[in-house]
Amino acid sequence: MQKLICWKGKDLENCNISQVLAKVKKSICDFRTPSVTVISKKNDPFAVLVSCIISLRTRDEITESASARLFKLAKNPGELLKLTHVEIEKTIYPAAFFRNKTQSLKELCKELVNNYAGQVPDKMEELLKLKGVGRKTANLTLILGHDKLGICVDIHVHRISNRWGYVKTKTPNETEMALRKTLPKRYWKGFNNLLVTFGQNICKPVSPFCSSCSIADLCPKTGVTKYR
Repeated sequence: MQKLICWKGKDLENCNISQVLAKVKKSICDFRTPSVTVISKKNDPFAVLVSCIISLRTRDEITESASARLFKLAKNPGELLKLTHVEIEKTIYPAAFFRNKTQSLKELCKELVNNYAGQVPDKMEELLKLKGVGRKTANLTLILGHDKLGICVDIHVHRISNRWGYVKTKTPNETEMALRKTLPKRYWKGFNNLLVTFGQNICKPVSPFCSSCSIADLCPKTGVTKYR
């Protein structure tokens, strides 16, 4: 089993990533599930892809409600293309940058219809060809939309993986590549969901709640200057 990297200067024989993630999972069971994960229960890669775009710099509860309203009007790329810009803007408001996101959704759906017969591709290289789709969104679409392996790294996963000392990287893309080498594949799909919820509620960017954290006795708190 993959061990964590020298927490508190020690190679902890009885502490591995399996045990840490089990503790994290138990500690977040009462918190809200990330919106895109909730939406993904429809097993619809188009819904995952669209909700990822809407979620950019937008609170989860707004993403969830805005996505739900949009999917009542359009359940596939062809139907969304029939909507006017004004209809989409009004539907996804107050999502941040709702006008820019409307344009992005229109362009995305046009690509899907013209190049992929209206279907969301299930390969990383094809997803990355879509305008506005980066590795985070592509990975999440593969995982939640197509039930395929991937490691979705957002700001929470990047920050916490480094704070734990599990990786030593400077960017989310570097973190993804490092995790692909060190994280056992059985944890790839659920890693983002666990760490996003953990990061939103406990291991916050500034002044994390270390006093109530279930792994505080293990974590080296790399980069943390203030905590509660």
